[in-house]
Amino acid sequence: MFARVLTGSISGFEPLLIEVEVDISGGLPAFTVVGLPDTAVNEARERIRAALKNAGLDLPSRRITVNLAPADVRKEGAGLDVPIAVGILAALGLVPFANIDGKLFVGEMSLDGRLRHTHGILPLALLAKEQNLSGLVVPSDNIAEASAVPSLMVHGFDTLENLVSALKGQAPFPIAPFQEAAADSPALFQVVDLAEVKGQAFAKRALEVAAAGGHNLLFVGPAGTGKTMLARALPSILPPLSFEESLEITKIFSIKGILPAGHGIIKHRPFRDPHHTISDVALIGGGRNPAPGEVSLAHNGVLFLDELPEFKKAVLEVLREPLSEGRVSIARAAHTTSFPARFQLIAAMNPCPCGNFTEPIRRCTCSPSQVRAYQQRISGPLLDRIDLQIPVPRLPSEELIGSVESEPSAKVRERVLAAREFQKGRHPRSRIVLNAHLPPKVLKKDCELDEPAQKILLEAVRRFSLSARAYDKLIRVARTIADLDGKERIATNHVVEAIQYRTLDPFGSP
Repeated sequence: MFARVLTGSISGFEPLLIEVEVDISGGLPAFTVVGLPDTAVNEARERIRAALKNAGLDLPSRRITVNLAPADVRKEGAGLDVPIAVGILAALGLVPFANIDGKLFVGEMSLDGRLRHTHGILPLALLAKEQNLSGLVVPSDNIAEASAVPSLMVHGFDTLENLVSALKGQAPFPIAPFQEAAADSPALFQVVDLAEVKGQAFAKRALEVAAAGGHNLLFVGPAGTGKTMLARALPSILPPLSFEESLEITKIFSIKGILPAGHGIIKHRPFRDPHHTISDVALIGGGRNPAPGEVSLAHNGVLFLDELPEFKKAVLEVLREPLSEGRVSIARAAHTTSFPARFQLIAAMNPCPCGNFTEPIRRCTCSPSQVRAYQQRISGPLLDRIDLQIPVPRLPSEELIGSVESEPSAKVRERVLAAREFQKGRHPRSRIVLNAHLPPKVLKKDCELDEPAQKILLEAVRRFSLSARAYDKLIRVARTIADLDGKERIATNHVVEAIQYRTLDPFGSP
């Protein structure tokens, strides 16, 4: 007999609808899977045999052929266990075709028939909705993730035995409710409040500007001045995620396989802080079967690179494309995969190997050539893409032990939200919100300068030999400062403040 079951697989970043065709015929006993299956899919044969046996459903001694269509696309992952098993049972006449028609089945099985948490469920749930399917069958551990998609019937099961009972009509199909409001998740990192950071008013103001406009930022200063705490405080002043942004982030985490079992959609902006020993593939994404890297896991959130010069030069240089385009394209011989990577880069570094180059009291032990070589590990083109470059000096002792309360993140966040609403008001029908991402044509319209402001900006470009990109970023930062000030027109004081964030030498060199 013959049966057809719908399922899905992930090809790079996009879900792919797959038809599992099962034919059971006479001949020598065999169990063959064709249609470019990878190793995990081929091994499904042994998992399915054991799972069916432990559910009291032995495979007959007949020839079983499973085709995964389309046959010219490689199928990956263990999520095809359930649809293949259901297809075999339907071909044997053990479950009615009417109960599998129009549903998408996905899930990995253990040898005892339990359905295990499976990666990549959210994009497949979105695929099921896009295809107007009547339901999605998933393991129980994936219910919260799948039911975050509105207007989709999600059916979760613990075991193959329970699934078969429901397909036979011996038990009802459980339906999981839509969980947009309830599918919250705890923060994936420790949040720092700005009130915990003593002093550093200039750096805090720069952080506020960066948050309001989505600008990249570099902190330079000796060890122990609060650079890392400032970076970790950035998520606390960023706006909450929209539902669409949450779905995008959760989709990436699900495909990567790092969304915990039982989790719903991610409601907190990601904060990724890879160690400086990371490889370029781990940072940017890729591999034999391309997977998202750290820049994609930081999508709609923050990528923090501490000790920036300690990263390998090749690793830092691959950041240029995502910083400019907001996406990463990974080309292979057979196909090209594109992952979203619209993140906010926050970096921190010492001014020299020993960290004391800018210190007025502590003596720097580095030679001028060592200092120069250390600072030149950050290439000019990469540094040019960082909008704000801020020195973070060591605090005076009286400020360090003082009891003056700093402004909490909640108050700063209110100003950031107001500035972003101001930006959004200029483009009510567009997804463009942040000044850092405005296209050139829109930038010219939104960032008109009066004559005094224009003169000051041109003088700064001449005096500091700024590139065209740096000039463009100065205007964007000035636009954000004006938004924080609630002003539609960029004034001279906005431009002057923007120039401070770009031309104050954070390295302390003459």
